Amino acid sequence: MPVLRSAARRAREAQGHPAAADEKAPEAAAAALAAAPAPPPVEKRRRVTRAEEREREEIRPREVVAGEGGDDEGERGMDEPDSAARSADKLTFDDEDGPTVPEAVQVGSSPKYRVDRKLGKGGFGQVYVGHRMSATGPGAVEVALKFEHRTSKGCHYGPPYEWTAYNAIGGIHGFPRVHYKGRQGDYFVMVMDMLGPSLWDVWNNKSHIMSVEMVSCIAIEAICILEKLHSKGYVHGDVKPENFLLGTPGTPEEKKLFLVDLGLATKWKDIATGRHVKYDQRSDVFRGTFRYASVHAHLGRTGSRRDDLESLAYTLVFLLRGCLPWQGYQGDNKSFLVCKKKMATFPVSLCCFCPHPFRKFVEYVVNLKFDEEPDYAKCASLFHSVLSVVGSNPDVRPINTDGAQKLIHQFGQKRGRFFIEEEADEQPKKKIRVGMPATQWISVYNGRVPMKQRYHYNVSDSRVGQHIEKGNADGLFISCITSCSDLWALIMDAGTGFTSQIYELIPHFLHKEWVMDQWERDYYITAVAGANNGSSLVVMSKGTKYTQQSYKVSNSFPYKWINKKWQDGFYVTSMATAGSRWAVVMSHNAGFSNQVAFFPLHQSLLSFLFLHLG
Repeated sequence: MPVLRSAARRAREAQGHPAAADEKAPEAAAAALAAAPAPPPVEKRRRVTRAEEREREEIRPREVVAGEGGDDEGERGMDEPDSAARSADKLTFDDEDGPTVPEAVQVGSSPKYRVDRKLGKGGFGQVYVGHRMSATGPGAVEVALKFEHRTSKGCHYGPPYEWTAYNAIGGIHGFPRVHYKGRQGDYFVMVMDMLGPSLWDVWNNKSHIMSVEMVSCIAIEAICILEKLHSKGYVHGDVKPENFLLGTPGTPEEKKLFLVDLGLATKWKDIATGRHVKYDQRSDVFRGTFRYASVHAHLGRTGSRRDDLESLAYTLVFLLRGCLPWQGYQGDNKSFLVCKKKMATFPVSLCCFCPHPFRKFVEYVVNLKFDEEPDYAKCASLFHSVLSVVGSNPDVRPINTDGAQKLIHQFGQKRGRFFIEEEADEQPKKKIRVGMPATQWISVYNGRVPMKQRYHYNVSDSRVGQHIEKGNADGLFISCITSCSDLWALIMDAGTGFTSQIYELIPHFLHKEWVMDQWERDYYITAVAGANNGSSLVVMSKGTKYTQQSYKVSNSFPYKWINKKWQDGFYVTSMATAGSRWAVVMSHNAGFSNQVAFFPLHQSLLSFLFLHLG
């Protein structure tokens, strides 16, 4: 039987363990910016600025998630597209407050470079033109210098993640060369090739018009570049016009296409096992650029090869048409609206003003499975027929497609076999998604982690109601209340098991009639507190396991009443004081098998501890 003991004891205080804060380590940013060529002297249309066109849509802040293998994956917000560099006579940027980069750099065995004009800055780093201080010896005279401060979000206890990706791909076709990498002072520095304008710059300077032949050349060469990258086990993760750059104007490479910015690159293949990474979905995580991201990226699915090709498809349509159907959305739910519009747009509608090969390409890439290997040769061959009007001479083509010729040749060798197989195959062909109702594709997800507990303190009488109502709206119920200096403190929990809750805040200690009325409605007292001024806050809840309840208000501690109720199978479940008065609530079916109360000999201490066994 429970006993009530009188002893001058001090209860041990439980030591709390503060919750460990999650450390958010976003991905590294990209390499260096490239410069746009000078616009023609006369423009019929107003030239759109980069900020206007891109609508500040690069990265929507989302929750940061740690990737497999210890590599942290995050998002980055960029003021300008970055990666490989340009000669940027026409670009101007304001110098903002921040750490000053060195006047000269020399990393590893590199020559010494003078840091010249600033090309741009992003969320993680800054890009400058670098000039070799000595004109003799091997090495480029003009390079792009990418600076990332050691405290940058892109540097997670070491060099930027982008360095790892560049090391893995090893200077493959279609990527700028990285000459040197190293740290100087507080900065990580990468020395890269200086490149020319991006496809966005070219599109913008051509009054938003690109010929079918030029976009077809871009398609063929871009498919080849992505095939090379994917062969190294990586996906780019942010394919868009700003990240495709041409070579330096006036050089033999001015018609070559380069893909830059590996800041969001991830592995699609486990290098150790050679197997495809496992499928996962984190709908609270978005990686990429809203306008060009795949539907799967919007839905938080693990990136794979299909996503790069889908982003390329949107890039090609944009360059050819000048816009995409989902441009113009704004607001906090922009990603949701863009994703919904993408899923509701049929390829035939998206490509209504494009030649037939563009629609075929879109239909193919949006139907790829997560781990399916794309047929790069077949994709490139779709656009090869468009170039027949230009001819096979690479000198007259607007973009050099030498790198893609091997792919197209492979498809040409297998073309006859493909036709024979198609005629002989009587099995049902793979269904092509040409547009599905958005309700069958969209998933609605609240990215905020559900709150498990919330507290409010120093709450005045007038504000108690609004805190309780807001907590109830979030699925939280009061589990504990107390008072100090006539102000209230509330603890609200998500795991109470209560189904409904009501409360009363009155200027005296417990309202007997109100409590009894709520008992009739199957509400039970689950928390009670009193203030020095004699007022009380009583909380009653539905969904408890109690079957009976009783309470006692007394000018002294009601130990005799407690002993009597213990004998009847009741246990203390709430207790409070208001001024010099006590209130003790006892409940039947409380879930305890035994209960012991300790209280001091000196009532002035007002310190009690109940021990529950059960």
